[in-house]
Amino acid sequence: MIIRNGIVFGEDRTFQKRDVYVRQGRIVAEESQAENGREIDAEGLYVIPGLVDVHSHGAAGYDFSDGDAEGLRRILAYQGAHGITTYCPTSMTLPANRLLQAMESADRLVRWEREERSGAERPDREGGPSPARIGGIHMEGPFLDPARRGAHREEELCAADPAFLRECDRKSGGLLRLVTVAPNVAGGKELIRELAGGRIHVSLGHTSAEYDICAEAFAAGADHVTHLFNGMEPLHHRRPGLIGAAADAPDCWVELIADGVHVHDSAVRAAFRLFPGRIVLISDSIRATGLSDGVYELGGQQVTVRGNRAELPDGTIAGSVTNLFDCMKRAVAAGISLEDAVAAASEAPARSVGIYDRVGSLAPGKRADILLVSRDLKENKTINFN
Repeated sequence: MIIRNGIVFGEDRTFQKRDVYVRQGRIVAEESQAENGREIDAEGLYVIPGLVDVHSHGAAGYDFSDGDAEGLRRILAYQGAHGITTYCPTSMTLPANRLLQAMESADRLVRWEREERSGAERPDREGGPSPARIGGIHMEGPFLDPARRGAHREEELCAADPAFLRECDRKSGGLLRLVTVAPNVAGGKELIRELAGGRIHVSLGHTSAEYDICAEAFAAGADHVTHLFNGMEPLHHRRPGLIGAAADAPDCWVELIADGVHVHDSAVRAAFRLFPGRIVLISDSIRATGLSDGVYELGGQQVTVRGNRAELPDGTIAGSVTNLFDCMKRAVAAGISLEDAVAAASEAPARSVGIYDRVGSLAPGKRADILLVSRDLKENKTINFN
C-alpha cells in the first residue's frame, strides 16, 4: 500500500508533504518495498500515527473492570473506529478477585486474537478500521490515598502490595505496563523501588502527598503522573505538591484529560508550557462513552452522565465520556499546536509505557497504524492491520 500526497507527521514532530509506504502491516522506507497495486490519495489530508490511549476504563457500554473478554473486544472495536489504534485498558479499585478477573480477561482476549492471526500472512488491505490492539494494562488502584480517591471506593483501597501486583501481572499474562500509586500510602515507596527500571512503570496519582514525598518517589523510579491536576493537591507557591515535583523531574511523563470538563482550557495551555514534550493526552473514558445521557456504573458506583460530564451522586467527576481523538481536538481548540497535540496523543503515550519501538510514529519497521485526518480535524479515517 502507498499513501500518496499526504501531509505527514514525522518523528521530528513536524508535518511534511510526502508518501507513506506499507507492506504486510508495517511501515517501510522505500516505494519499492511497498505492497503493489494499492494506493490512497491523501491530498489535503493530515497523515498521523494511530493514537495511543494509556488511561481508559471503557466505552460503548463496556468496562474493562467487568472482567469480560468479549466486552473488552467491544471496547477495542469502539477505539479503533475513533482513531485509537493502541489501547491500555485501565482498571478501577475493586475487590481483589474482581481485579484478577479483569486482568485475566485481557490475557484471554490477547490469546484469542493471537490464535485468530496465526498461520496466515495478512496482505495489506483497505477497508474498515480494525479494533485497537492492547498495548498493556494500566492498574489504577487500589494503592491510592483515601484523601484524593476521586471516583474510587474508599473501602477497597489498601496499602501497596507487591505480591498482589505480581499476581495481577501473572493473571494478565504479563500485560501490566503502568500502575498508579500514591507515594504516601503504606508500602508505596518500597513498591516504587521494586519496580524501578522494569517493564511496569509507576505513575504517581490520587495522592495528597507533599512535594518532598513526591520528589523522593520520582528519584526512586516513578516516571509518570496520573491525570495532572485531578486527584492531587493543587499547585501552591509554598506547597507545590505533586505538580511541582513532576515539573522538577525531567524524565517523567504527565497525563492530561483535555475534555473540557476535567481541566480548564487555560490550565491545558499552562500544562503544555510547564511540561514541554512530556504531556500524555488521555481520555480516562468510562463505559458511557459513545452512549446517550443516563445512569451508568463505574467501579461499583452509580454515575450520572449529562452532556460531556459524568458525576457520582456527590458531584465528584467520575471519568470522562470523551475519546482520545476528541481530547486531541479539544487541546488544539484550546490553543495547543497541532504538532504538540498529535505528539501528546501518539508518541508521548507510547514512550511513557515503553512501546515506542512498535507504535507511536510512522517510522519504518513500526506497525502501520495510520490516521488520515481532514484539515479541520472533523473527519478521520483509520488504517490499521490486525
